Amino acid sequence: MMPRLIQVNWPAPHNVKALSTTRLGGVSHPPYDGLNLGLHVQDDSALVWQNRQLLMTAAHLPQQPYWLNQTHSTDVVRLVGQPHNPAQLPAADASVTMMTGQVCLVMTADCLPLLICDKAGSQVAAIHAGWRGLLDGVIENTLAKLSADPKDLLVWLGPAISQVHFQVGCEVRDAFITHDPQASSAFIADGDKWLADLYLLARQRLRALAVNPADIYGGGHCTYREIDLFYSYRRDSQTGRQASLIYLESQ
Repeated sequence: MMPRLIQVNWPAPHNVKALSTTRLGGVSHPPYDGLNLGLHVQDDSALVWQNRQLLMTAAHLPQQPYWLNQTHSTDVVRLVGQPHNPAQLPAADASVTMMTGQVCLVMTADCLPLLICDKAGSQVAAIHAGWRGLLDGVIENTLAKLSADPKDLLVWLGPAISQVHFQVGCEVRDAFITHDPQASSAFIADGDKWLADLYLLARQRLRALAVNPADIYGGGHCTYREIDLFYSYRRDSQTGRQASLIYLESQ
């Protein structure tokens, strides 16, 4: 079965291509069954590379995406056509580019992927944001690498864990509220823990950076709940990874 892909639904320029994968399709075996794209989760590497090639074919990608070694950091790499060795991945949790054909990609299994473009269709970015990255400023660092005014950006919030399934400790809530008291609205009490809304936390950060709320799309999926569609680390622990990617075609 060929991969089932989610095309981003937003009013981006025609030369901006963006999508998220699901676990459907692919050749990996349980517990990674489907289109696992992560080489770091103890899946058979030969099968992962087959899955990556299936993605290339199904999505008609111009070249192999620029894979990252994601560590929940705030590091951002600017892609300017440098050689890419998948065996020596740069440690970063976001990438930006203004080059056509350069595919920015992040992998997730509950964390929030953000895809960004400017309304002129001249630059794009992909961000991996768990709660640590959101708290520490991965969105802020990424937008700082873009030359466009935040008011001229479009943002898509890809598949992530929903609030009802994302329990965190008091220290997480306290850290977000220390940064911005308005973050309290993104947490619901759950006994002595809290349920955190990654989508709302991201929207708050984007609004604080002057991104127009009307230009923020997505945020409707739950990787934990949609078992047939997505991998979820919180749900399964040993699991695969889906990807969200974006690139520029020649105009």
